[in-house]
Amino acid sequence: MALRFEELAWRETAMGAISLRRRRDPELDVDVYEVKLDDDFLMSSLFTVAEVELARLGLAALPGAATGLDVVVGGLGLGYTARAALQDERVRSLVVVEALVDVVGWHEAGLLPLSAELTGDPRTRLVTGDFFARVRDGDPLDGDVRRQFHAVLVDIDHSPRHVLHPSHAAFYTADGLRQLREHLRPGGVFALWSDDPPDDEFLDTLGTVLEAPQAHVVTFPNHLTGGTSANTVYVARRTG
Repeated sequence: MALRFEELAWRETAMGAISLRRRRDPELDVDVYEVKLDDDFLMSSLFTVAEVELARLGLAALPGAATGLDVVVGGLGLGYTARAALQDERVRSLVVVEALVDVVGWHEAGLLPLSAELTGDPRTRLVTGDFFARVRDGDPLDGDVRRQFHAVLVDIDHSPRHVLHPSHAAFYTADGLRQLREHLRPGGVFALWSDDPPDDEFLDTLGTVLEAPQAHVVTFPNHLTGGTSANTVYVARRTG
């Protein structure tokens, strides 16, 4: 019989103790994979609808006839946003930038359900690095030659107001978003996941840098509460 609970990995990092655990949910009869930073839950395989929608909504904002798309995902996590991007047949290359070497290592070691699918796709490149620092410093997001992308999809912080580290906060300002814009091709799309309801102030800031900003509310059933939960996906384009 499989264990009801198992800690698959644990390590102290500069941001706190990060851990990966697997537990069996008896009600749903599924294995649930969870990542925690200290006592804070970062992600769970129970709730992946909005992570998938981040990729779908972001790539849907590009012209349907566009092909050979080069995409960046900021934040690897359990891999659901990256996998959703790869399911779009227009995607030619996918760079995933992840600050925590542990998370990249989990996937390379095959510890997560999507690991083999992601690492086995020749379009995928996993880059260990600080996404926000690379944007701020103008460094290549792919860890090699600086280039621009058709889409940049970000799922790292809880929201623009609730960041995992104080150094991330500058990214959500007009200056930070202008630096991000330089990594987008003309007509390229920026999409951002948030755990908070739509933030009008951030949406206004986004609109000063990129065009056609939208806040999509993504709802999904939450069996833990017996109700419905919601996340937000922001989408905007660089002027083409």
